[in-house]
Amino acid sequence: MGRDDVGAAEGGDVAQQQENTKSIDDWLPITSSRNAKWWYSAFHNVTAMVGAGVLSLPYAMAELGWGPGIAVLVISWVITLYTLWQMVEMHEMVPGKRFDRYHELGQHAFGEKLGLWIVVPQQLVVEKFHNVVCPDCKSIKLSYFIIIFASVHFVLSQLPNFNSISGISLAAAVMSLTYSTIGWVASVQKGKQPDVDYSYKASTRTGAVPPSLVPEKPSKKPMWKGVIVAYIVVAVCYFPVALVGYWAFGNSVDDNILITLEKPRWLIAAANLFVVVHVIGSYQIYAMPVFDMIETVLVKEFHFPPGRTIRFIARSAYVALTMIIAIIIPFFGGLLGFFGGFALAPTTYFLPCIMWLALYKPKRFSLSWITNWICIVLGVLLMVLSPIGALRSIILSAKSYKFFS
Repeated sequence: MGRDDVGAAEGGDVAQQQENTKSIDDWLPITSSRNAKWWYSAFHNVTAMVGAGVLSLPYAMAELGWGPGIAVLVISWVITLYTLWQMVEMHEMVPGKRFDRYHELGQHAFGEKLGLWIVVPQQLVVEKFHNVVCPDCKSIKLSYFIIIFASVHFVLSQLPNFNSISGISLAAAVMSLTYSTIGWVASVQKGKQPDVDYSYKASTRTGAVPPSLVPEKPSKKPMWKGVIVAYIVVAVCYFPVALVGYWAFGNSVDDNILITLEKPRWLIAAANLFVVVHVIGSYQIYAMPVFDMIETVLVKEFHFPPGRTIRFIARSAYVALTMIIAIIIPFFGGLLGFFGGFALAPTTYFLPCIMWLALYKPKRFSLSWITNWICIVLGVLLMVLSPIGALRSIILSAKSYKFFS
C-alpha cells in the first residue's frame, strides 16, 4: 500500500470518527437540537430559578431584618444576573465552538482533568438538591407522595431533550409566577397585622443565614434576551413576595407564606397545586444535564449504542435512585442544604468569575477585575456561612427524624 493509500485510509477513518461523534451529539439531550427560540431560554430560566423556596423569602427577611434582607435580595439578584451574563458571553468565546455544558467550559478554563473535578461534583450536588425533595407532602405518609411524584417522572424523563420539555417548562414557569403572585397579593389583601413585629426572628445569628442564584448561527443574543426576560420575571416573583410578606406579618411569618395566610382556603389550595406542577417541571430542567452526563459516559466511554433502550434504562434508574434516597432518608433535604452550600455558591456566584479571570485576564484593578473579585469574596462567604445555618437546622430537628417516614 502506497503513502497515498495510507493517507486516504487515515482520512477516511477521521471522517468516519467525526461522523460518529456528530451522530452521538445529535442524540445526546444537550446537543441534540439547535432550533430553540429565545423564549425557551426565558421560561427554562424562570422554571429553574423561581422555585417553591420563593414562598419562604418573607421568613428569610424575618431572620435578617429590613436592611440586611433587602441588601441580600438585591445583591443576590445582581450577582447572579452578572455571572449568568458571563456564562452567555463565554458560551461561544472560541471561534467555531460552543461550550454547551458547564464542565466543558470548566475544562477550557482549568484544563481537561482539573476542570471536571472543579465543576462536575458541584453541579451534580446542585441538581440533586432540586430533584430529591418532594414539597408539601404532610397530610398522608410522605413515602406515598414521593412514589406518586416519582411515577410521573418515570414517564416525563423519557422526553429526549430541552426542546421536548419546553411545554412542561412553560407550564412550570407560569405556575411559579402564579403562586408567587398569590403569595404577595393575598398578603396585601390581609394588610399589615396590628401586632406586627420586625425584630430579628433568629435567637442566634448562625441560624439567620438565608436558605440556599463564532458558529454559523450565534446563540449568544437570543440566550441573553431570554435571560433578561427571565430575570425580570424573577424580580417580579421574588421582591414582592419577600417585602410584602414581611411587611404584613413581620417575624410571625411562617417558613411558607401560604401557611401564614391560611385563608381563603381554596386560593391557598390552588397555590399549593401550582407549586406541585412547578416542581414537576423544575425536576426535568435540573435532571436533563444529569441525563446528558450519564448518557455521554454510557455511549462515549462504554460504547453502548445510542437509542431508546439505553435512554429508558439510564433515566429510569436515575429517577428510581432519587426516589429511594428520598424515601429512606427523610432528612436528605437537610443534608443537601448543608452540602448544597458548598456547591450552590461556587456554581452560581463565583465559579463563572474565576473562569472569566482565567480566560479573559482583565487588567489588575480594572473595573472587571474588581467586580469579579467582589463576587468571588461574597460567594466564598456564602459558601462558608450557608452550611453553618443548615447544620444548625439539622441538629435542632434531629430528634423528630424518622426513617421511611
